[in-house]
Amino acid sequence: MNNEKTVSTLNDLLNITNDRIEGFSKVEEKVWENHSGLKADYDQMVSQSQQMKSDLIKMINEHGGDADNTTSTAGALHRAWIDVKNAFSGDNSESTLGNVVFGEKAAIDAYQDALDNEGLDPDCARTISDHLHQLKSSYAKFENLDELKS
Repeated sequence: MNNEKTVSTLNDLLNITNDRIEGFSKVEEKVWENHSGLKADYDQMVSQSQQMKSDLIKMINEHGGDADNTTSTAGALHRAWIDVKNAFSGDNSESTLGNVVFGEKAAIDAYQDALDNEGLDPDCARTISDHLHQLKSSYAKFENLDELKS
């Protein structure tokens, strides 16, 4: 894969990771009253996201690119929809957990697509694969916690 395509793929993943960070910032205030047991998992996911972001920016720079340190349009639209939905539903914590699960699934799909499209150099592919493993682990935790709380 040429550097331009690699940088583009990595920037797409950076946008998704930034979406994840933004999404988590919306969760914090809504969930802790009813689901205080989620705080440790949340903190781990935020820390993990920050490390993933750092890894992606480093790889982009190593490939001669400029990091697009923004969120995706789809993520922004999803967060706006969540805000509208919460305005009418009264900030339902179960709905918020469902949104976390939805967001984690979207991130998993994006990371899997990046690996499936091949062409990433071995170091990038290894890092993206590690990130994907972390995302799947987080998804499983929140998916199970969401089912327990419903």
